[in-house]
Amino acid sequence: MIIAVDGPTASGKGTIAKALAAHFGLPHLDTGLLYRAVGRQVFLDGGDPDDAGDALAATAFPDTLLGDPALRDEQTGGLASRVSVHPAVRQALFDRQRSFATRDTGAVLDGRDIGTVIAPEAQAKLFVTASVEARAQRRFLEMRERGAGVNLLEIQDDLRRRDERDRNRAVAPLVPAPDAMVIDTSDLDKDEAVAAAIEAVEQAIG
Repeated sequence: MIIAVDGPTASGKGTIAKALAAHFGLPHLDTGLLYRAVGRQVFLDGGDPDDAGDALAATAFPDTLLGDPALRDEQTGGLASRVSVHPAVRQALFDRQRSFATRDTGAVLDGRDIGTVIAPEAQAKLFVTASVEARAQRRFLEMRERGAGVNLLEIQDDLRRRDERDRNRAVAPLVPAPDAMVIDTSDLDKDEAVAAAIEAVEQAIG
């Protein structure tokens, strides 16, 4: 069984995907981490994330980079959104994601194009969303807990810019798959969101 969980930044899709993986006993892949690694590698290389060549070169990042705490920073998240618009970058990471999705054990993947591009045959597809205000508040609290100096309004502006890039890119834009079940987590706490997701998956698989 493949479970695809898509949605914008800070919607709760990662938390939901991890919970679904634990509930159904499936391996989980946060595909956004791959794009964050590319964005981080561009930064480390001194390259330009808006340059297709620099971004493509960064897809050769070492696996050890996936454990870098800097991948969770707001700066890296912005870089990830910028490198993800390049078709060559998406193609370079496609095989890695596809291989994970089609393993014999089944899998849960979360990202922005799992149900539409990476695993359109997924038996369960969720699109997790929330208002910009709710997402910014979550990210603000998360970053503050890490000791980062952050500004709520700046986070909101950054999320709006990312949403604009993700929804309007030419390749694999952020849109719900036609058969995806939409879960709005704006007014849900973690347990409520997870419960809604489990119910949606069980309904999808019958």
